[in-house]
Amino acid sequence: MGVEKKFKEAAAMTGYSARVAALVLVICIGLAPPSHAQAMGNIRVVFVKAGLIAGAGAGRGVLTYRGRDYPFRVYGLSLGVTAGASVIRLTGRVTGMHDVKEFSGTYDTVGGGGAWIGGLGGVQLSNGKGVIITLQGIEAGMEFAANRSAIKISLR
Repeated sequence: MGVEKKFKEAAAMTGYSARVAALVLVICIGLAPPSHAQAMGNIRVVFVKAGLIAGAGAGRGVLTYRGRDYPFRVYGLSLGVTAGASVIRLTGRVTGMHDVKEFSGTYDTVGGGGAWIGGLGGVQLSNGKGVIITLQGIEAGMEFAANRSAIKISLR
C-alpha cells in the first residue's frame, strides 16, 4: 500500500507542476511586447485628374491594413508635360509600414503615362517615412503626362 500512496502523491505533484508551468507560460505570453514588424496593406483608389502644363487631381480610397479598412483622401499636383483629363481606378500594395499613422503624408513620384479613351496605368509612390505604394489600374479619358508629382494622402 505504501508504493500506491507514493505513486498517487507523485502523480498529484506532476499535475500541479504542469499547471504552474502552463500558468507561467500564459503570463509570459501576455506580457510580451506587441509586434512592431512591418505588415503589408492593400489599397484601392479612384483618382480624377486634369491639366495643361500643370495638373491637379483628387480622389478617395480605402487602405486595408492588419484586417481593418481605413478610408482616405488623396490630392495631387504635377508639373511637367500634362494635357487632358482622365479617371483612373487603381489597386495595389502598401509596404514599409509599422503603423497605420505612417500612411498619411506627402508622396513623391516621377512618371508618365497616357490614355486615349482607355488604357492601363501604374505608379509607385514613396514618402519620407519609408512607406511605398505600388498601384496599377485602368484609366479612362484622354490624357498624356510626363511629369513630377506630389501626392498628399490623409486618413479620414
